[in-house]
Amino acid sequence: MPVNPDDPRVKRTRQLLMQSFMELLEQKKNIYSISVQDIATRATVNRATFYAHFEDKFAFLECWMREKFQTILKKRLPDLSISDMGSLRTLIQTVFDFLVRFRQYLNPGDRQFEPLFEIAMQKELYQLLLKWLREESNAPVSQEMVEATALVVSWGIFGSAVQWSRSPQNRTVEAMVEDVLKVVAAGLAPVMI
Repeated sequence: MPVNPDDPRVKRTRQLLMQSFMELLEQKKNIYSISVQDIATRATVNRATFYAHFEDKFAFLECWMREKFQTILKKRLPDLSISDMGSLRTLIQTVFDFLVRFRQYLNPGDRQFEPLFEIAMQKELYQLLLKWLREESNAPVSQEMVEATALVVSWGIFGSAVQWSRSPQNRTVEAMVEDVLKVVAAGLAPVMI
């Protein structure tokens, strides 16, 4: 039976599972070697409880990554709102910074999870941009155009950050963020007139 994500007990259990996972990671275990049983045992719940909340370890990891990314975004962008080019710059900078820090914590055995984490982050970025564009778009364009713009811009920001984070020594983060901001601003122009 599906759990109600708004139920306070569900929230507490999920938080306990996330906290247990973080504690296991801090013990220098890699993501690959942490099992569902390890997480459940550390959280003092049984495996059935874990599976009542998450389909499998991959669903758990996607949720974990989304929550980590949301937490950082909320710290840098209160109310997760984008109101001007300054906040758009902050969003782009946050994506770049998050990916660089994230890569530092991946062990070679954890590289298999990289696409899962990247997709989770890109989805969050897309949802944030889509919400903003729906609220702020002044141009007489269709919802499909707004959705396409959010998709292209989110992948543009995210793809640039992923590529740069793989070899950051080639350019400074500040230079990359400024260039990406210029391109993103041009991409947003049709829906933000």
